[in-house]
Amino acid sequence: MIGAIIGDVVGSRFERNNIKTKDFALFSTECRPTDDSVMSLAIANAILEAGNDYAKLSKRAVSNMQKLGRKYKNAGYGGKFRGWLFEDNPSPYNSFGNGAGMRVGPCGFAATTIEEAKLLSASVTMVTHNHPEGMKGAEAVAVATFLAKDGMSKEDIRKYIQDNYYDVNFTIDGIRDSYKFDVSCQGSVPQALVSFFDGNDFEDTIRNAISIGGDSDTIAAMAGAVAEAYYGVPKALVESVMDYLEDDMKKILGDFEKKYPAKIIE
Repeated sequence: MIGAIIGDVVGSRFERNNIKTKDFALFSTECRPTDDSVMSLAIANAILEAGNDYAKLSKRAVSNMQKLGRKYKNAGYGGKFRGWLFEDNPSPYNSFGNGAGMRVGPCGFAATTIEEAKLLSASVTMVTHNHPEGMKGAEAVAVATFLAKDGMSKEDIRKYIQDNYYDVNFTIDGIRDSYKFDVSCQGSVPQALVSFFDGNDFEDTIRNAISIGGDSDTIAAMAGAVAEAYYGVPKALVESVMDYLEDDMKKILGDFEKKYPAKIIE
């Protein structure tokens, strides 16, 4: 899950100030964890609280997202989701925004089968993004993360995504100049996944994701989850991103990774 957080933090300063190059410093004083990190951590904690009883997961997801979301109320939420965070009896609102995909990395890491990855993704997504495109976007990210963790080749992961979710027969170099800001799942999840497919390693994946512009932090968070599962994350990047996280964020991350270890490389 740390891969998604790194993608979010690195991409945070470019969300409203897009760049169209892979040549940039990864971290700066302008970086911060946004809603992508906050909600990924909320889902991670929900998975821990649910234990093996996934019937409880949707309820735990709601309570954890509201708790952390209210604490970090300026993390950059969309308007409808911000309203949802403060509702006494929150209901799904038929969204197909990429908030569905940004937070499901923990589902891919916790799952032991592809069916379980789909179940976990659906459980934490239906509480807000219950539009078919929202459900599909989340599932595609969770499944790709699981398949990468499970050792499937990049070519086979691409084929699975192509056959079951999105057309991913394009390249990052081919869309960089023309890609526009798009917060829908259908307009950002395929781009995040191709950032991974075109990447040479974890860092290159993050650079790919940010270099097309658009919703940079979210695209990089989704790409980062899959890239961590496939390549692992350099220890130096893990150490760097910790400087941006609050103590309670580090606690959730540490607890989750005790049970579902991060793939860290020297």
